[in-house]
Amino acid sequence: MSPQNRSRRLAIAAAALLTAAGLALTGCSSSGSAASSDSASTLVAYTGQSGDYQINFNPWSPSNIGGVGTIYESLFFITNVNTNDPKPLLGKSSEWNDAGTQLTITLRDGVTWSDGEPFTSKDVVFTLDMLKKYKALNSIGFDGTAKADGDDKVVVTFAKPSFVLGPNLLGKTWIVPEHLWKDIDPTTDVVREPVGTGPYTLGTFKAQAFTLSANKDYWGGAPAVKTIRYLSLSGNTAGADALSQGSIDWQTGPVPNMDDIPGHYQGYDGITVGQNQMALLTCSSTALGCSGPQTDPAVRHAIADAINRKQLNSLAFSNTASDISPTFALTTTQKDRISKDVSPTVMPSGADIDAAASTLEGAGYAKGADGIYAKDGKKLSLTVEVVTGWTDYITAIDTLAQQLKAAGIELKAQQSSWNEWTDKKTKGNYQLAIDSLGQGPTANPYYLYNNYYSTANTAKVGEAAPMNIARYSNPEVDAALQKLATINPEDTAATQPELDVIQQHVVEDMPYIPIMTGGTTSEFHAAKFTGWPTKDDLYAFPAVWASPDNAEIFKALKPAKG
Repeated sequence: MSPQNRSRRLAIAAAALLTAAGLALTGCSSSGSAASSDSASTLVAYTGQSGDYQINFNPWSPSNIGGVGTIYESLFFITNVNTNDPKPLLGKSSEWNDAGTQLTITLRDGVTWSDGEPFTSKDVVFTLDMLKKYKALNSIGFDGTAKADGDDKVVVTFAKPSFVLGPNLLGKTWIVPEHLWKDIDPTTDVVREPVGTGPYTLGTFKAQAFTLSANKDYWGGAPAVKTIRYLSLSGNTAGADALSQGSIDWQTGPVPNMDDIPGHYQGYDGITVGQNQMALLTCSSTALGCSGPQTDPAVRHAIADAINRKQLNSLAFSNTASDISPTFALTTTQKDRISKDVSPTVMPSGADIDAAASTLEGAGYAKGADGIYAKDGKKLSLTVEVVTGWTDYITAIDTLAQQLKAAGIELKAQQSSWNEWTDKKTKGNYQLAIDSLGQGPTANPYYLYNNYYSTANTAKVGEAAPMNIARYSNPEVDAALQKLATINPEDTAATQPELDVIQQHVVEDMPYIPIMTGGTTSEFHAAKFTGWPTKDDLYAFPAVWASPDNAEIFKALKPAKG
């Protein structure tokens, strides 16, 4: 199950515990369950998994079921939910040269793999060489040359300034042991017996549940949470009911009465973090083959003005969504990166029907007898693609249809399977689609802009676009992105002018129509464990499926005193 699927919120009804769910919970009880003597130090996690687990502990496989951060570590812990300095893990320090063409990494001493073999610089070089060798694994875009300098130092050289590659290389590269991985095919091997440097090792594996056990030889000391038990249940309703029964300790997703978790779930608390910006994606470029009224920026702006976000949040998102900037920079961790030339810096909470009408009429649209605008004899009618079963988004589209109708715009929903929906978006065979734009490895809007707005990441309609599915192409944006890639991100005086240029076009052209910032809600057993992230101490993204952030949380938790 992909992170996108896991993070999609499906509507959950308040219902009695299904017999199947009860059987699943009972059947999963074993030496690591809540019924055992070590239950106080066992954390039961539900990631949304339904159906059998298929064993795969290869951290570089897109279908791995666990182990990232817990078994296999990166050099540093870097998250995009705060602006903290990177936290040393296998790496102790890192330093760029002034040109951004060489990165020197000093490694931690005394680290061993869970099979007892020593961890050295050769393992880091082997991992980076593996990424260059196997393109299918190289999601971070590594194109440097790594060399060991003794056992505790690695020097990575690039052909051009590569400051922006640093966070992924340092924080999203899962280091694997050369002495074992040199004999496997990393693109196909599911690694049934994983060996890592992390705080946990694989305990037991069954199709309905598996466990991770605290690594007593972990360089950071064995974690206080001794066992993590991952369950498979019959679905999200079963997860909510298990929460009511106190059978699970951590899950992510909406539940009944989620506005007051402590009041309705004894011993539990919750947290909602706004991270991914929800948008109406548009196939925007006629030059790249898009067709339809959404290719007109005036239509896109009119839609944005016609949205009543306060009403939409209440009806579709249980008031868990938050403000969104038209620049698509987060209004929390990235608020200082929003251009001072942009006004307003956040989209209004209410609809501005007059502004929408002025924009459309200025672009040559006129209202018909049915109250819907038209131009050149064509009604302003648009179809938005959504996945069957994504009921919050379906509710959102129903609400948007009523809101846009009041502004003279007709909106229709087209439901399809996830595979079909993905194919339409990727190949540009759509007018509008509802989805979220994901963040990069750090709290820097560069990564979102590079993914979703650069010409290099798009393609003509009919061809697969890597990320920029709006088919947006702007030479000034491309030039600014290329300039940003050569500047140290810490030099905000140098980077902000380039961000200003990008944000000017993001707002004016609006290939992605801003809806709201989606909130990810997690519920956790506060009476059983202490140390959970809070709004005041958001040290990691608190979604149970978010790796490696979840590993940092596992390490921070301690059983509550009885």
